[in-house]
Amino acid sequence: MNILESASVERLFRIIQSLETPEECRLFFEDICTIREIQDMAQRLDVAILLREGKNYQEISAETAVSSATISRVNRCLLYGGGGYRMALDKSRETEEQA
Repeated sequence: MNILESASVERLFRIIQSLETPEECRLFFEDICTIREIQDMAQRLDVAILLREGKNYQEISAETAVSSATISRVNRCLLYGGGGYRMALDKSRETEEQA
């Protein structure tokens, strides 16, 4: 069994999916996560975006102050992960294009 396959995790994902606005998401994540956890997730997303733009590790580190270990981890996820970053970034791009 995958560690992320549990009733609790499924409930968490359903609740996140039910949030309708950025404000609702902000309020929920402020309560469920620490500020540092939210900042870390946002920073990893920034790294994924910059990697997809073709920036190298040095450029990304200079722009974001993220360690090369974090950049490497995000890059591994982009290359060999489940496709979550790619899917989310593609959906984000589609949403921005429609706006």
